[in-house]
Amino acid sequence: MHKNKRSAIVTVIAVIALILLVILTNVNRDNLSYAEGFASSVIMPIQNAFSMLKHKISGDSNFFTNLDTLKKENEELKNRNNELETQVRELEVLKAENSKLQEYANLTEKYQEYETIPAYVIDRDVSNYGSNIVINVGSKQGVEKNMTVIADKGLVGHVISVSDNSAKVQVIVDSASSVSAMISTSEESIICRGSVDNDKYLDASYIDTSSELLVGDSVVTSGIGGIYPKGITIGTIKQVINTKNITDRYAKVETAVNFAKLYTVLVIK
Repeated sequence: MHKNKRSAIVTVIAVIALILLVILTNVNRDNLSYAEGFASSVIMPIQNAFSMLKHKISGDSNFFTNLDTLKKENEELKNRNNELETQVRELEVLKAENSKLQEYANLTEKYQEYETIPAYVIDRDVSNYGSNIVINVGSKQGVEKNMTVIADKGLVGHVISVSDNSAKVQVIVDSASSVSAMISTSEESIICRGSVDNDKYLDASYIDTSSELLVGDSVVTSGIGGIYPKGITIGTIKQVINTKNITDRYAKVETAVNFAKLYTVLVIK
């Protein structure tokens, strides 16, 4: 009885083994290759990434060394760029200073018959009631009240107040300004006054009834009045306005100096 059972078990095992052998022998190799390919394309990159990270952390310090080097070089480049920007600004300042010195030299040469003090405009006091400028020289530099101030193109105005290192100048376009002048060609006397609503033109009045004013005539200081020396350019006649009464006629004089772009001046001592 026991022998029959053992024989049956052996027979079953033999049959199962035979079936497995047949299955393994006839399995589709393509399917197996597909599974292997899937494992290679998905699993292997992940495995490689972890292996590389492990390698970097465990032994290879070049990666971190290179990163530190790049950071250091970037910081050095930033510092160098800041230095270059500073140098550019310094060059611009030097260029501006050189330009001012050149203007001073030109002015001094042009008005060499006068003893002058070079200066530049540091502030503008412009309102509805007046127009003044502030220059960067004062009593310590020899500036006094009523001294004449000129620019490259001509008359600017005169000093009305002085502190140690600055002075206020009433410019000729100020509404309260009045300059004794004359026509350079005919030496006809006129008075030039500033205007409330214009910083480019002066009103010329007190014109002699026998005077013949022409557009384009040059106007200069007459030297009368004790403030401005004779012969300094004021501007050019741009328009003559005739009225019913010839004694009331007047002219528009365009100033030689562009007060909107006035920066460098000389004070006549």
